[in-house]
Amino acid sequence: MKLVLAIVQEKDSGRLMDALTESGFQSTLLASTGGFLRSGNATVLIGVEDPDVERVLEVVRRTCQVREQLMSPIPPVAEPVDAYAAYPVKVQVGGAVVFVLDVDRVERV
Repeated sequence: MKLVLAIVQEKDSGRLMDALTESGFQSTLLASTGGFLRSGNATVLIGVEDPDVERVLEVVRRTCQVREQLMSPIPPVAEPVDAYAAYPVKVQVGGAVVFVLDVDRVERV
């Protein structure tokens, strides 16, 4: 058995959860926060049998795609605010970071 742990952008989480359910997979959604953009993320936990890992990964690839977004940089704390010009920059958001972990034991209580 495997635990698929997918970290996705919060905006993609609902679509991913729906797609997993439609494909017959049970999952658990945990709210999380990204360190780089300090924006909302979601961590999705999916327990599956080994042969189903590729199907889960395909669902993640299909629903969580990378896109560009304009973001305003966060001003540095040490510098005066009036000396800092915050111009929006294009950054890539979305997609997913996925970990596939071996599971030694599962119990439902």
